[in-house]
Amino acid sequence: MGNTRRVQTFIGATVVAAIGSAVYAGLTSHVLHPLYAAALIALAAVTSRMKVKLPGLEGNMSVNMPFLLLAVMNLSASEAIVIACISTVVQTWPKQNGKFRPDQMIFNVSMMAFATSVASVIWRAESFRQTAWAFEPVVLASTTAAFFLGQTGLVAGILKLAEGAAIRRIWWSLAQLSFPYYVASAGLTSMVNVVSRYVGWQLALAALPVMYGIYRSYRVYFQSAPQAVPLMARSARVGG
Repeated sequence: MGNTRRVQTFIGATVVAAIGSAVYAGLTSHVLHPLYAAALIALAAVTSRMKVKLPGLEGNMSVNMPFLLLAVMNLSASEAIVIACISTVVQTWPKQNGKFRPDQMIFNVSMMAFATSVASVIWRAESFRQTAWAFEPVVLASTTAAFFLGQTGLVAGILKLAEGAAIRRIWWSLAQLSFPYYVASAGLTSMVNVVSRYVGWQLALAALPVMYGIYRSYRVYFQSAPQAVPLMARSARVGG
């Protein structure tokens, strides 16, 4: 019962943080791009169902991060948050005959709303951009780090409360498995974003087959990899 109360309190705090950060981020930008947003919603939703089972964890990782980063970089904060939340619902929604977990859905959506809000604030921070060393690749790396830390940190926190495992051990396991994916996502996003300035935002569609290739590679690798850390991650969800 104690664990359940702590988990519920943690989820409640995540919801409050998500709402507060989303409101703050939404106030920083108002220009909407409905057509581009609709395309990124579709791409993020499709790739959110490309999920790989994380070794040693009862959780999964999807490959929609480049589209979430593109949303943060090119859309309003409100649009980016909506896209992240919709893709999270699609990813978390159980398969046919699967059990729906409202607490897991609420936590995952709130976690992604919070991470996306923080990433949007970082991307649009004028003081950050005016610093001499803060050219676009560095700002993109910081934005990606917000997603990485926002997701792995919160997942590790709730697993600590739910399962009682050491939080540093949980986080390190999640970080090792997902860090290369975030690096690849940032690199692909940077290339797509630069070239899109010359050929149009439709180039984002070209990232879909690349992410499918990454998804297939992760599946093959994880299926052949030994079960790393025997954790019971009932609500683990990383990778966008």
